Amino acid sequence: MTPFAIAGVQMHVSALHSNVEGMRHRLDILMARFPWTQMVLFSELAPFGPLHQYAQFFPNETLDSFREDAKRHRIWLIPGSMFEKTADGKVYNTSVVINPEGEIVATYRKMFPFRPYEEGVEAGTEFCIFDVPDVGRFGLSICYDIWFPETTRQLTSQGVEVLLNPVLTGTTDRDAELSIARATAAQFQCYVFAVNGLAAGGVGRSIVVDPTATVLHQSAGQEDMFPIEVDMDQVRRQRETGLRGLGQVLKSFRDREAEFSVYDRQSGADAYLHTLGPLETPKQGAQSGLGAADPRTALEHSREPEAPPPAFSVVGGKMGSD
Repeated sequence: MTPFAIAGVQMHVSALHSNVEGMRHRLDILMARFPWTQMVLFSELAPFGPLHQYAQFFPNETLDSFREDAKRHRIWLIPGSMFEKTADGKVYNTSVVINPEGEIVATYRKMFPFRPYEEGVEAGTEFCIFDVPDVGRFGLSICYDIWFPETTRQLTSQGVEVLLNPVLTGTTDRDAELSIARATAAQFQCYVFAVNGLAAGGVGRSIVVDPTATVLHQSAGQEDMFPIEVDMDQVRRQRETGLRGLGQVLKSFRDREAEFSVYDRQSGADAYLHTLGPLETPKQGAQSGLGAADPRTALEHSREPEAPPPAFSVVGGKMGSD
């Protein structure tokens, strides 16, 4: 086993002023208390909070400060994420990975902004994978991204063993996210570090899950620093012999006989999704979805007469190819 210690920092985040010095102060405390820590992960939008007005061009002085901290402490540092402003006026929710030499070795833009609530934020299209020499392979996934298993499928299919998931969830669906974190760890036989913030940064309840879906740590609703030592041998063993000697899900997916036409936008297999209304914020008294037709009827009404039939059929509750 090659020991590698990853620490999450769950801290209060303000929406009205910079949190950068607070992050740096907590990082110093963390490293004084737990000097064996080798990687540190903060929550989504921790440096400046959730308001677009603090969007910055990359690179910037804030990132330079974090680079200095990573080099000084000799750690890998993921300082949550920040709103990134680009030359063409677009805004992205962007995270960086800084190595112990103080170099930015990877950048990731959130693929699934929390729409319709996260308005004005562009979606990224590139995955983020980076290697820690002599340890293993890591991947980044920001908050809502983890709700889409396709993102983790792509990462783990390329060998990612630890999923780093900075989060900003201050809403009532945190319970669901805790379940998703455990399911993700089991489905993809990987570690999941999902670090949430407090106050304007979320409701806390950060979670660390191992490849057997066992919760190694779950924070409550107060500030927390939690270094966890990961065992990459456990990941590799689980992937070869199955979760607790049972399901070998990655190999089963590799050896699949089925292909999933829903991912081909030209196949028509996602026709039902196009019968749903627009992606928009619900309004007071909205009747959306109430009394709506069942999926079969909705599809019949939505299909144009000249359109070719979808490349699948549903008969007797079972789906098969035509």
